[in-house]
Amino acid sequence: MEDLELIFKKVREAYEQFSTYSQEQVDKIFKAAALAANENRISLAKLAHQETSMGIVEDKILKNHFASEFIFNKYRNLQTVGTFYENKALGIQKVYEPIGIIGAVIPTTNPTSTAIFKCLMALKTRNAIVISPHPGAKNCTIAAAKVVLEAAVKAGAPKDIIAWVESPSLDNTSYVMKNADIILATGGPGMVQAAYSSGTPAIGVGAGNAPAIIDESANLDVATSSIIQSNTFDNGVVCATENSLVILDSVYEKTIELFKKKNTYVVTSEEEKNKFRKTMFKEGKYGLLNADLVGRSALKVAELVGIKVPETTRFIIVEASSAEHDEPLAHEKLSTYVAAYRVKTFAEAIEVSKKILLMGAGHTASLWCDVDKHKDKLELFKGLNPGRLLVNSPSSLGGVGDMYNFGLDPSMTLGCGTHGKNSFSQNVGPLNLLNVKTVAERRENMQWMRLPERIYHKFGSLQYAFEDLREWNIKRVYIVTDKVINQLYGKRITEQLDNLKITYTVFDGVEPNPMLSTTKKGAEEMRKFTPDLIIGFGGGSSMDAAKLMWLMYENDGEEIDFKDLAVTFADIRKRIVRYPTTGRKAKMLCIPTTSGTGSEVTPFSVITDDETHTKYPLADYSLTPNMAIIDPELTMTIPKGATNAPALDALTHCIEAYVSVMATDYTDSYAVQGAKNIFGFLPSAYFNGKEDVEARAKVMDGAAFAGISFANAFLGLVHSLSHKVGGYHNVIHGAANAILLPHIIRYNAACVIEGGKQTYFSQFGVQNSMEKYAQLAKELGLKGKTNEQLVDALIEEVQNLTKEVELHTSFKDYGVDEKNFQESLEKMSEDAFDDQCTGANPRYPLIEDIKQIYLDAYYGNPIKKFS
Repeated sequence: MEDLELIFKKVREAYEQFSTYSQEQVDKIFKAAALAANENRISLAKLAHQETSMGIVEDKILKNHFASEFIFNKYRNLQTVGTFYENKALGIQKVYEPIGIIGAVIPTTNPTSTAIFKCLMALKTRNAIVISPHPGAKNCTIAAAKVVLEAAVKAGAPKDIIAWVESPSLDNTSYVMKNADIILATGGPGMVQAAYSSGTPAIGVGAGNAPAIIDESANLDVATSSIIQSNTFDNGVVCATENSLVILDSVYEKTIELFKKKNTYVVTSEEEKNKFRKTMFKEGKYGLLNADLVGRSALKVAELVGIKVPETTRFIIVEASSAEHDEPLAHEKLSTYVAAYRVKTFAEAIEVSKKILLMGAGHTASLWCDVDKHKDKLELFKGLNPGRLLVNSPSSLGGVGDMYNFGLDPSMTLGCGTHGKNSFSQNVGPLNLLNVKTVAERRENMQWMRLPERIYHKFGSLQYAFEDLREWNIKRVYIVTDKVINQLYGKRITEQLDNLKITYTVFDGVEPNPMLSTTKKGAEEMRKFTPDLIIGFGGGSSMDAAKLMWLMYENDGEEIDFKDLAVTFADIRKRIVRYPTTGRKAKMLCIPTTSGTGSEVTPFSVITDDETHTKYPLADYSLTPNMAIIDPELTMTIPKGATNAPALDALTHCIEAYVSVMATDYTDSYAVQGAKNIFGFLPSAYFNGKEDVEARAKVMDGAAFAGISFANAFLGLVHSLSHKVGGYHNVIHGAANAILLPHIIRYNAACVIEGGKQTYFSQFGVQNSMEKYAQLAKELGLKGKTNEQLVDALIEEVQNLTKEVELHTSFKDYGVDEKNFQESLEKMSEDAFDDQCTGANPRYPLIEDIKQIYLDAYYGNPIKKFS
């Protein structure tokens, strides 16, 4: 207790200092802390999993990402200091003032993400915080707090603004509660009740036990996919996860069959049901969950309960009839199994849900229904007591906000209101003052089609396109290229500029893998030259380097933190770091001389960090060129070795964009045409490139179509793995893509068959990669009676093309040392999981899966056929 007295004394002094800070100081600290938490999300997730044995590492990474990026994005511009409202006519001012010391109780189920969230909330509101971790998760909780504290102090916060209990116990937690100014409690019912009984104002959250009503008007395919997706997210430990399904009789059998097709085991026998009832709770006490079942996979749950299920089982449904308190199956589970109730009418569904909510009042409920056609059912649903009433959304991910509805505030602390004996009913945030009930319907992210302002193509278009520079009134041009391209084609550019009497200079120092130091050097020269047009000329490396130089040049000479630009984002609209605006000083023109990257039409740039030799794919629409000139005349003399690998890179762009979770009808059309061009004309362009103008033009157009497609739909796991194997072992990017693409087509298409995880993105309602690959195969004229046969044909077609243009089909064949590869495998796989491209892949990869794909690709293992 003497230690805690000293801690509170220091924290109180830190608070007194912090409470005087300006909004600018607070926001600087808030951003630094969010970035630090984001950067450490993987190590903290691994630590949490090691210590608690609950959940899934990859999902904990996503929760840490959510707790840093989404929280920062939501509140980055929120005023929390000083006068925020003034009405002179009424004579009213409202002023924000911090509370003091927050006593934060952290659960074992979400130890790092909740700690990050609560620390960020404290920093944004100029409060101090003392954390009391769960004894079973103290090391990872304290590690998360230390990460945030170190970053906050470095950004100017008082050194004791965040503190924690080193040896958690009931007595120490009680001390924290009684000596704090407000309690932010997340945990079991007993802990929350203790918070409210402590005599200190408290914001606590009660038990979750969310029912999900499935109406006969629901999209059953999306509903079943989403519910599985939700319950397998971190193995069900999010308190908003569905615990019971209340299904209308008219669609009950069809719904259950859909679940079964998606790797669900349905318990129907009383013998197996009783095994669940007997195992669920400790000492037979309702509400006191058996921790061995919490956060476990369906296979592990089955093993512990004592039933046999298929090896592909991801989710378990236990049929139930009673929703009364004395039925164990009606209670909260925090795992990968749910109870299922069959009801005759929607009114009965509401009544059953009300009974279930007596064991989780005020928390969350969800409805699967066509609410536009059945507004009456929505009104009945709104009569339930939870603070979160989710419509057509996976409950765990929908309940935390900002992932499946963007008006529901993101939070890791979900209030249950007075029904759950809580003081708040909302998703807890900085300004929660009222008990408010929220109805949140699922919504999709906005998408767009963004292209260069002008795209010139056809043989000989270079000369005509340059006439536009008169219209733009261009006076000074800075050309970015490499020495070989400059020697071969440089005069083609400079002659046009000479004819237009435009002043220019040439920077030809770009490497095959452009280094950060090179772009900095080019940007510095650019500032001295002051161009009003920048031309990226050559392969993808030259255009990528030109884009980053442009960005640096446009930033008024201020230093840009490259690590900030390279921060991985889960959603491009919510990224922590915003890119500077381009186009104020100069326009960007890209002219490719190869047929591969599509950089001339994309907002992407791949740059290598000199210090770590890590390749960073930068992505922001501020990097989109104003004009692209796609002139196949510039590719007629390029050698075979610069034709095959870049074109396979472009083919990968087409196929990955086509199955991306962000794909749309707009992007699909470009992806399909690009793939047709490359499959149809690459062999001739490779073997007869000096004579076959049509083949060169078709492949070059195909690369541009691919660029347009993936610029707006993004890429996937092939590029994630390719970036890392290129960085670690110097495998040519396009060649690496050619090796990996068949393996990952098989991996993605087999998602449902193998019990894989569906990627989390609001547009992506149903796992459809098998169908998409099959449709692409049809577009390419491939034969097959079933989707499986068509996917097999597509894989074979990619492999045949790779061999035809004389590329290898394994990393070993490229001379990658086996020992070095094996030694780097673990880190390379983890880095690939964290690559920017992974998020748009249709199958959410596990790190162990990535390791296996790397091994198969290294040794060139045969790809198992579906048919």
